[in-house]
Amino acid sequence: MKSEELRSKSDDELRSSLLEMKKEQFNLRFQSATGQLENTARVGQVRRDIARVKTILGERARTKG
Repeated sequence: MKSEELRSKSDDELRSSLLEMKKEQFNLRFQSATGQLENTARVGQVRRDIARVKTILGERARTKG
């Protein structure tokens, strides 16, 4: 997901997408541990997306307060 797309979302939307990404990350780790993971690159993509969302939320928190 691109940062431009994320910046257009509200804080609540970002938090809900962050929660979904964390669930997906958990499921991917589980699949990796059991040997069922097919798309190994998705793990890195999800990690970077989580970092992007956290960065944008942090930037917004700093500018508000």
